[in-house]
Amino acid sequence: MILARVVGSIVATRKDEKLVSNKLLLVRPADASGKIDGGYLVAVDTVDAGEGELVLVVSGSSARMASGMKDTPVDAAIVGIVDTVSVVE
Repeated sequence: MILARVVGSIVATRKDEKLVSNKLLLVRPADASGKIDGGYLVAVDTVDAGEGELVLVVSGSSARMASGMKDTPVDAAIVGIVDTVSVVE
């Protein structure tokens, strides 16, 4: 899983029919404090996340196991909205 911050949205009027009615969000990996720490990913939103939220993203074959994504051409899916992160060192 990848901890990421939602930084925007994607609008694609022409796309694979299995992606119709799915919200596409632009996310960037983040560190445990929520600070952006990586490049951009386009992820299908399965949990109604919003801009600025810290989310959990799965990628690869795990993304196709997310709710409603079976046999859908996705490589990243948002599967959770993070409430808190606790790091013990």
